Amino acid sequence: MTHALGFTEEDLRRLAGARSFERGVGYVPAVSRLEIGDETITATVDGSDAYEVELTEDEEGRLSGWCDCPYGQEGNFCKHCVAVGLAVLGQAESVPQQRSAAASRTRLLDDWLESRTREELAALVREQLAGDRGLRRRLELRAATAGEDTAIVRERILGLLDTRSFARYGYVEYADARAYGQQAAEAVTALRTLTAGGRAADAVEVAREALRALGRTYGEIDDSDGLIGDVATGLAEAHLEACLSARPDPVETAEWLVHHLLDEENDITDIDLFDYREALGEPGMTRAREMVVAAWQINPKAWTEKYLMERLLKADGGSVDALVAVHAADLAPNGHTHLVIARELEGAGRTAEALEWAERGLREAESDWGPDDELVAFACDRYARAGRLVDVVTIRRDVLRARPSLAAYRHLRTAARTAGSWEGTERAGALEVLKASDRPMKGRWYGGSVLVDALMDDADLEAAWQAAADGYADQQQWLVLADRIRDKQPADALTVYLRWIEPLRKETGDRTYERMAELLLSARACHRTLGTESEFATYLGALRADQKRKRKLMATLDQHGL
Repeated sequence: MTHALGFTEEDLRRLAGARSFERGVGYVPAVSRLEIGDETITATVDGSDAYEVELTEDEEGRLSGWCDCPYGQEGNFCKHCVAVGLAVLGQAESVPQQRSAAASRTRLLDDWLESRTREELAALVREQLAGDRGLRRRLELRAATAGEDTAIVRERILGLLDTRSFARYGYVEYADARAYGQQAAEAVTALRTLTAGGRAADAVEVAREALRALGRTYGEIDDSDGLIGDVATGLAEAHLEACLSARPDPVETAEWLVHHLLDEENDITDIDLFDYREALGEPGMTRAREMVVAAWQINPKAWTEKYLMERLLKADGGSVDALVAVHAADLAPNGHTHLVIARELEGAGRTAEALEWAERGLREAESDWGPDDELVAFACDRYARAGRLVDVVTIRRDVLRARPSLAAYRHLRTAARTAGSWEGTERAGALEVLKASDRPMKGRWYGGSVLVDALMDDADLEAAWQAAADGYADQQQWLVLADRIRDKQPADALTVYLRWIEPLRKETGDRTYERMAELLLSARACHRTLGTESEFATYLGALRADQKRKRKLMATLDQHGL
């Protein structure tokens, strides 16, 4: 049964966003080859290239769109999708008739195909194969998987993963990655077809080679959309399915699997050793454990070896002490590994040892790296639970001294207030640390002083103004400070606004003009508070006369009522 459209112009705007929708309106005349089917709508939109668009409505009338433009390939409902949607809405009254005609054509084609003889159909397929390389490749692969020659299947599957026909200068660019991914995905289908056809043992061997081939070439592909990563996951799943069906030698499979996991070229597959537990059985898992332990003992600081050891211990219910030993063999310089150990011990109910490891991490963290923020938070939380508020303040003070920042200042302030020691020497000492770590800004736009930020965060605007006057503020901080004091100190704020308007007179560009307008509005607000609006009018008139050749600036000022 045919149906009318289930989407509206507002749906297109919601899916695309205001900007893409408005741009799509301009592309409606560029829509060509529009075909309205029973469920899908296809068309070509001419832009910087000819882009193919497909719109689909589900059973509930919800619309989705796909376009092969770069923005559309990222999963966005692009301007080209909008253009096609608007073109269809423009002929909404005829859509039921067009869909009815499409359904009739489909039935007619089905009836005609069913009436052909086997020889006629074969001739028709051969005719299509002569002009469609992609169709030929897919049918050749189906024929190979249906046959008995594993060598041919292997050749076809590895050929699907070959990047050479897609690579430019040895690299598959983003624009070509989708087409390559679609071709490579056929390898997954072929492997599953082998398994389903009773040739799981062949699928195991070919899948191994396919995983190795993709691992070698993955670094030469722009996989921003993750399509090739999905193919790698599919290959791994197809290999596991084949192993579960064929039940290859468990020890040999375990050896291949561990070698595969330890090979840095194979890190895209995300294979989990324990997904193979059923296929490996106890003999295979025993061999896998032996190999993982041996690899870790040789290289205890390697990420993969360490990760596999951790997985083994946790999956097998190994002792916490063994897990601690794995982590302790490679302690991160910022103390994060100490935190991992502390959490493992705490999870085992060994809270005192957990805190000892956290404290050790704070002591051993190298100044250039740490301590890790999460480690600091862990130790402070455990001290607070134990009522050791002075120790919390000590940690927060040490962190501020090591890495002065507004966040560190805030943490110290919170801890000291909780301990009742903020007002007085603690705050004064913290501000001295910030002052010593800062340098005068001398008119820079960015890279401001933590001291000024901290004083403003304390709402100590008088001290913040003095620090700024002493040179501890960049331009952005001056303007924030001016906005904060404008209601009570309009004259001081006005001097800031006027000071930063002057250099903008020599600059051009839309952003500059908007910035100048914002500063002028702030200056006008100060004059109104001071009751000196006539002075502002004189200033503005002189500025407009001086800048009158900048037509876009004049238009911007007009838009803001200046």
